[in-house]
Amino acid sequence: MSTALQNRIRRLRFDHNEMTQQELADKAGVTRQTIIALEANRYVPSLVLAFRIARTFGVGVGDVFQLEE
Repeated sequence: MSTALQNRIRRLRFDHNEMTQQELADKAGVTRQTIIALEANRYVPSLVLAFRIARTFGVGVGDVFQLEE
């Protein structure tokens, strides 16, 4: 059984006044390359980073990241 972590980061950025990847990276304390990798589902964030991203958008972690089997 394979599981994958999906996310809604791109959608949430768009819904928040078309926030740029760099703006999100600055708020979350990571590089733009990290945000690019997250959006492409090539990187699984640490729990701390997941919470930082969710807090940036004012939502819960489960509203940003979903585990798909």
